[in-house]
Amino acid sequence: MATDTDHPAPLVSPPRLRTDEDRTASRLELFLDLAYVLVVAQLASALAEDLTWHGAAVFAGLFSVTWWSWVTITLYANRFDTNDVLYRVLKLAMMFGVAVMAASAPEAVGPQSAVFALGYLATRVLLLVLYGRAWRHVTEARGTVTVYLAATGVGAGLWALSLAVPTPARYWLWAAGILLEAAGPLVATRYGRDVPLHIEHLPERFGLFVILVLGESVASVVNGMYETGWQTASVVVAAVGFVVTAALWWSYFDLGGAAGKQHLLDDGGGQESGTADRYVYGHLPLTLGLAAVGVGVEQYVVHPVGELSTGGRWALCAGTALFLAGTAALVAGTAGSWRAAWPWPTVAIPVVVAVGVLDQVVPVVTVSAVGIALLLVVLAGIRQQRRGRIATTET
Repeated sequence: MATDTDHPAPLVSPPRLRTDEDRTASRLELFLDLAYVLVVAQLASALAEDLTWHGAAVFAGLFSVTWWSWVTITLYANRFDTNDVLYRVLKLAMMFGVAVMAASAPEAVGPQSAVFALGYLATRVLLLVLYGRAWRHVTEARGTVTVYLAATGVGAGLWALSLAVPTPARYWLWAAGILLEAAGPLVATRYGRDVPLHIEHLPERFGLFVILVLGESVASVVNGMYETGWQTASVVVAAVGFVVTAALWWSYFDLGGAAGKQHLLDDGGGQESGTADRYVYGHLPLTLGLAAVGVGVEQYVVHPVGELSTGGRWALCAGTALFLAGTAALVAGTAGSWRAAWPWPTVAIPVVVAVGVLDQVVPVVTVSAVGIALLLVVLAGIRQQRRGRIATTET
């Protein structure tokens, strides 16, 4: 009897549309994620060193670039991942480009801006090669692939042009390139052929990215306790910071993210409805907020009763509010109605912002207030879930 080893898979296989296959995230995708974790960690460290409005703006901008790089590679793999040798080599080359981004991230708006741009540009060029293969071999998806090729190509062109201009004009070209690329999926939704997404693979991948960003908050708890030499006040705040992180995890995976996934499954993954677009873009403020929370948690652990900068306070409070706003956008966007996000979790956003305004409050009290607010958010979400107001894939 013939076995699979009698007919090994060819080393090079043309891409094909894989949205009807039963599959999960590949080991190569998980390997690539490690490089993105490094970029996020480097950006978080840079923000911790510059807790000003300028530092926050730089952090938000570079995080958005990193997030978008991850999203575009994920969207390609969601539809066309063939896992042949050529695909693996190109994806591993992308990973090195992301590693270059990570190494230059702390000074990406300084002396290493050209290096950071080259790292990002490398991922764009390699993505163009992949989409070129898909355009050639997957004829039924050419309408959609053409849009992605155009958006990625124009964006890459602007990033390449940025290498020849001085700062700050270079950064404006970066922003223009990202905005044009980000318009690609939206244009494809409106004008491309209805090429579906793999609706089980997509939430899994975004869930994994959320886990990786949440890991920064856990790392902050650990680093904070180590830096303060296990002072009692710091250990107490670290415990509260861990509760904050756990509540954010619960809010996403059992409630907000699960609701978005359910709406995506109900929609069926078609391109024309735009549900998948709203699912994808809703994750930007959500994950940006989580990354900021990680920085804020460490600031609170290190300064439990002493001087805490305004930037450190807002890293936690504004980050939490941004996460809640992203969750609301995710739930409402995929449901097609803002009512789906009211009152949970929208009503909690001004509460967390109000906590951040109280500058004179002792840090341990502030972080405890945020922790209590998030626990109430989880309990309120569970209550609405049990009453059928939030439909999720979890029970």
